[in-house]
Amino acid sequence: MSTDHSLRKPNRLIHESSPYLRQHAHNPVDWYPWGPEAHARSREENRPILLSIGYAACHWCHVMERESFEDEPTAALMNQHFVCIKVDREERPDLDAIYMQATQTLTGRGGWPMTVFLTPEAVPYYAGTYFPPEGRYGIPSFRQVLVAMAEAFRRRPDDVARVAAQMRADLLTLGVLEGTPRALDFGVFELAVKRLRQRFDERFGGFGGAPRFPQTMSLRVLLRHFHRTRDSESLHQVVYTLRKMAHGGIHDQIGGGFHRYSVDEAWLVPHFEKMLYDNALLAGVYLEAWQITKEPLFKSVCTDTIEYVLRDMVDAEGGFYATEDADSEGEEGRFYVWNPDQVQEALGDERLSDAVCAYYDVLPGGNFEHRTSILNVPRDADVVAATLGVRLPELHEAVATARARLLEARGRRVRPARDEKILAAWNGLMLDVLSRAAGAFERSDWMEAAKKNGAFLMRHLWQAEGRMFRAYKDGHARLNGYLEDYAAVAHGLSSLYELTGDVTWFEQCRVLVDRMVLAFEDPQEGGFYFTSHDHEVLLARVRDPYDDATPSGASLAVGILQRLAAWTGERSYAEKAERVLRQACQSMGAMPGAFGELLCDLYFHLETPCEVALVAHSRGDAVPFERVLFEEF
Repeated sequence: MSTDHSLRKPNRLIHESSPYLRQHAHNPVDWYPWGPEAHARSREENRPILLSIGYAACHWCHVMERESFEDEPTAALMNQHFVCIKVDREERPDLDAIYMQATQTLTGRGGWPMTVFLTPEAVPYYAGTYFPPEGRYGIPSFRQVLVAMAEAFRRRPDDVARVAAQMRADLLTLGVLEGTPRALDFGVFELAVKRLRQRFDERFGGFGGAPRFPQTMSLRVLLRHFHRTRDSESLHQVVYTLRKMAHGGIHDQIGGGFHRYSVDEAWLVPHFEKMLYDNALLAGVYLEAWQITKEPLFKSVCTDTIEYVLRDMVDAEGGFYATEDADSEGEEGRFYVWNPDQVQEALGDERLSDAVCAYYDVLPGGNFEHRTSILNVPRDADVVAATLGVRLPELHEAVATARARLLEARGRRVRPARDEKILAAWNGLMLDVLSRAAGAFERSDWMEAAKKNGAFLMRHLWQAEGRMFRAYKDGHARLNGYLEDYAAVAHGLSSLYELTGDVTWFEQCRVLVDRMVLAFEDPQEGGFYFTSHDHEVLLARVRDPYDDATPSGASLAVGILQRLAAWTGERSYAEKAERVLRQACQSMGAMPGAFGELLCDLYFHLETPCEVALVAHSRGDAVPFERVLFEEF
């Protein structure tokens, strides 16, 4: 494996703006970005395509790069037999959706890095995720796979053609919902809640087993069920889960914010990457839980999550960066973990150090890989205080003091890499919660940050002729926006309008939504495509009904159409939203985990919105009344 990458002539990825693609610019692999040049070469030489999809913060993407893409013999095999294409899934979710579906169909599982072998027509004939450099646990080595796929394409073209034809047929139905459209009623919502609650983990909270993701949309469904029915069990499941996450290692106890998911059931050991969208969605659900319960912990977690984003993830002009890496100095999580000696060195006070180690579970033997500890809060503060023989207020004061010092000490470590591209959809999600939290917590500084972000999005990612770009990096906006980009930014602008009362934000929101309908709606069947009518022609033009780590573009579109219908009284907005809800109604009840955001839209549809008019001599006179409204769920 080569070690001096800087001496290599860079490949084509050196000219890309994506930090993920540029990470691979000095690989010995002859990488192409997705585009006509690569596809033309594949067709002209009748050579299969090796498509590799990942993202900058992905730990296993880095592992496969070190083991295989930096390995000269492996790269030589790739270059000899394939046209090799690298894709950043965050920039191109349209490609990711198509080829992830293919990977799941062919293998029964998915994930990143995604490795897909394509015919020159870009149709999959084999796929997988991470392949090791040497075969193990029944998984072939990457080099074995390369040889086998090259041989299959060359010597068994009929088999390849048969698999590709089946995959092409399967992909044409991607995102198409089964079932007959039906009337909308609370029966579907109640069935969905029942099925969600059946999957609840009574021990650790959350739904299902490990690996454990924060299913924020499902939690929001349960909050709405409680709000309507006062069913204490729904509220209990949300509150219990949020407390467990707040006290777990998935929550950055020192710097605020959340890691992407935990590999265990107890929320202790995360994959350490931090994603803007996770932190936007989690801040939102903690905000809503606080609005219902007024529990101080939920306000504290929402606050530290937003403060993390505003401290570490913001551009000078107000745009929010995409991700922070899991790795630093070649190790996953190294930036975040501690041992007792490091805590003692940072605090310089043995008694304070002992208290903090007891509170945050910093053990001599560690709780992570038997060496270091992931900070978490496994015991209630009063139990820790009693064990230490101190009063509870003293412990809280000690932890607050230590937290600031530990954050300062951690800041001197080598930070994980940060992907500084600015994505429209993820910024829209963050703008939405930032605006709502600024009103709820009376944070004028957050309101200014929200206005700055709204101005950034409309200045850099929105074109006057009515087009939203997907990504902004190094002074340039690029890539055609997707449904989720239009809908999420419109949500953010609508919440900014509610916060400020500045009608300019409402007007921009409405222009954006009208353009979204024009560019994405299926005028025959109703509903929305993931890509616009003038988008690049791909293997399939998919719909986007299912939530993943973020709400689906379709559910975000329905939600903003509902808000505009309520504000303007224009029935056409409501009719477009209702059409999607009727199409998805049966699926929502059967698979609530995949339709959390759309279930929240259904709740909005079934519960008549309450309109409140504030009449005052001046904006300032209305503020105390606005405060009451912002604090309520």
